[in-house]
Amino acid sequence: MKTTTTLLSLAMLFLLSCQTDTKESSSETASTTEHFTSNDYQDLVALFKEWRTFENPPLLNGAPDYTAETFEKRWPKFKELQSKLQAIDTTDWSVENQVDWMIVWAEMNGYDFNQRVLQPWVRDPAYYKVVWEYKSDVPAHEGPTNHGTTELWTYTFPLSEEERARLLTDLQVIPPFYAQAKKNLTGNARDLWITGIRDIKNQSVVLTDLKENDAITNDAELVAVIDEGIAATNDLVEWLQAESESKTGPSGIGKDNYTWYLQHVHLVPLTWEDEVMILKRELARAWASLKLVEHNNRNLPELEAVDSPESYDSMADASAKSLMDFLEQQDIVTVKPYFDPALREHLGEFIPKEKRNFFEIGEHYDARPLYSHFYHWFELARMDIEPHKSEIRKGPLLYNIWDSRNEGTATAVEEMFMQAGLYNDSPRAKEIVYIMIAQRAARGLGSLYAHANEMTMEEAGGIHSEYTPRGWMKTEKELLIFEQHLYLRQPGYGTSYITGKYLLEAALADYARLQELQGEPFVVKDFFDTLNSIGNIPISLGHWQMTGSKEHLKTITD
Repeated sequence: MKTTTTLLSLAMLFLLSCQTDTKESSSETASTTEHFTSNDYQDLVALFKEWRTFENPPLLNGAPDYTAETFEKRWPKFKELQSKLQAIDTTDWSVENQVDWMIVWAEMNGYDFNQRVLQPWVRDPAYYKVVWEYKSDVPAHEGPTNHGTTELWTYTFPLSEEERARLLTDLQVIPPFYAQAKKNLTGNARDLWITGIRDIKNQSVVLTDLKENDAITNDAELVAVIDEGIAATNDLVEWLQAESESKTGPSGIGKDNYTWYLQHVHLVPLTWEDEVMILKRELARAWASLKLVEHNNRNLPELEAVDSPESYDSMADASAKSLMDFLEQQDIVTVKPYFDPALREHLGEFIPKEKRNFFEIGEHYDARPLYSHFYHWFELARMDIEPHKSEIRKGPLLYNIWDSRNEGTATAVEEMFMQAGLYNDSPRAKEIVYIMIAQRAARGLGSLYAHANEMTMEEAGGIHSEYTPRGWMKTEKELLIFEQHLYLRQPGYGTSYITGKYLLEAALADYARLQELQGEPFVVKDFFDTLNSIGNIPISLGHWQMTGSKEHLKTITD
């Protein structure tokens, strides 16, 4: 195993090889850090806290300040934080602590990349969405998200006095924030611009519904603040629509930037070209496997979708029970008391056939493939109930750095649980698993071409739709737009389901091989319990910590 001196060299190389011109730190900043050295893990923890405080921007008229002048002013401080990280010598640290250093390094790279390349506050109108109605099924909201959000799902109505005051404070951000948005949004990314208008439009609908809530309608002060938010939102929509006529540029970040971002921020040891190859392979494998399973099942009755709320509820309950019994009785993972309640909060409901989107179609035949993906909710419950001991890992990592871990694991277990016997009682359900893999490979492949600016977002959606089996992506267009828009906004997210699955399978293979070399049996439960104990960090780092080897990280660390 290489010492962490390699990591320090990597960090220095990163600073010297940034793809665009980088501002130099001031002499005052340099003198502040030139004598700082440390090999104490607690100094890393302290730096992490300082970094996270810095990453939250100052306020301008009560709203997060994303103006160019403020970014310029704060750049020397950022370079100081990076220099302090480089000055921490991790030689002889445990692998676990070295992994924590890499997490901080990746987050700082994310800030750098956002300022140099992605610039969502300049290019992406959806970045200014403030009001969120739902909790994400991953550690933080999917895609670039501003620092001034109103999380409606955290409120219980009728409001307590404390919660009422919090909601007033949250919503008062909207008017000044949107005044700032009209100055900041100078980008020319047409697909991001046009599609982002939908997000802001929808916010007006959400705020109108909120105002009509029986617990709010008689609160004159709160209604007035909501009205101001609606007016500011509608005004921003009109401005965005007027400006959209002049937007003609590409929205993708290009292959080189995409690869740099994958490797240095999300710590995915792959290139753009690697991901194209992997997704093409998974798409072909999923289609081929589906057809062979269909052949094997040819004499079995077809699955029948439930056709009423009552039959849906019965099926959903049976699916949840089947999954939980399988995980426990087949020793797949240690089933914690909070697993079943976490799953049962998200069993879904009956949707008429003509309104079902891709996931709802499969869910109405057999919910277990989708509920397997809901491993997500076990992980979020664990974050709340059993937070990781590391200050650096216990909360969500910034910039969706967790995507290979959370989306990759949720996707991987769909097939892993199948292979371990979940559908021994229903061979036809295996067909749904392969359809889901094909859909995720197709949509990720489209997103890769969109980021390479070889396709528009609409053309990428064509791959997504046309290469999903049985036409299941052609029934409801909102999901298609939502997914391709998200993946264009957040590089690497659309592929993370399949590439994260690939990386998890590689980790399992190395873990099992080491067990075999040591004469120890491979125990599935030990693997998943170890993965869970490591936390919601990139799979490549989990792989390193589980095996003690970082050979797979050479692309990043050499």
